[in-house]
Amino acid sequence: MTTSNPHLRAALLMAGSTLFFAGMSVMIRLASSSLSTYEIAFFRNVFGLAALLPFLWRSGRGVFRTQQLPRYLLRSTIGVASMLCGFWALGHLPMAQAISLSYAAPLFVTIAAVFFLGEKVRMRRWSAVIIGFIGVLIIVRPGSATFSGGTLIALSGALLSAIVAIQIKQLSRIDPADTIVLYTYLFWVPLSLVPALFAWEWPSGATWAWLVLLGIFGTGGQLLWTRALKLGDVSALQPISFLQLPLVAMAAWLLFGESPNRYTVAGAAVILTANIYIAHREVQLARRAATNAPVEAAKPAE
Repeated sequence: MTTSNPHLRAALLMAGSTLFFAGMSVMIRLASSSLSTYEIAFFRNVFGLAALLPFLWRSGRGVFRTQQLPRYLLRSTIGVASMLCGFWALGHLPMAQAISLSYAAPLFVTIAAVFFLGEKVRMRRWSAVIIGFIGVLIIVRPGSATFSGGTLIALSGALLSAIVAIQIKQLSRIDPADTIVLYTYLFWVPLSLVPALFAWEWPSGATWAWLVLLGIFGTGGQLLWTRALKLGDVSALQPISFLQLPLVAMAAWLLFGESPNRYTVAGAAVILTANIYIAHREVQLARRAATNAPVEAAKPAE
């Protein structure tokens, strides 16, 4: 990117990330017609690691330095479970519904941060979390004739993704981002191979293309996303990332003849509104803490 405006660069990077993740979702659905979720996850990780290595090469041997291997193993195990749930949802639920329910992850992160990181969440953010879960209920509609147990798998994926996000915050206190990404993929590949072996069937024809693109889109989306967040505020970039939903919904309509129902649209709108507010409040609190820190440091010791 040649633009010198960091805010514009961040917006363009986030837009690119959104396109990549939308493309990844479509590849998952296409591959699901002939392969199991386990194999799709394995090949996503293999080809994703292959796409990632050139970007990590410049980091040198230092990228391998860590003293947190057991924590990486735990983080990666939960991450694979989250991936399997999310991939299953994209392969078996209406795509717009699966993406909408995945946006429940930030709601779970807010709750998990209280228990795992000791963060203080006040009434306004708790209210946003509650409103967000009302949006989830609108989509899932438990007790209705159209309720699908598969939505619980999608929500389980969102919950596990939230736990992974908390673990990444903990790992990033010691290790740089490239180290976290590298060890995540190095553990993901063998961990996802184990369940794939029990349902193994060699891909054929165009499925190979879907799998290669799946790995490229997934890794590309992650790289663009992390770089966007380095340049811009979460609250400003979050709405751009939510464009994934209409993009996926359009692709599902064009390729698979799926149309989102009014409950999915209404529930998604409620969830996204809650997420935007939560992200906005987190940025406000971070800025306030950064402003107060020099004042606290200047106070004489008692």
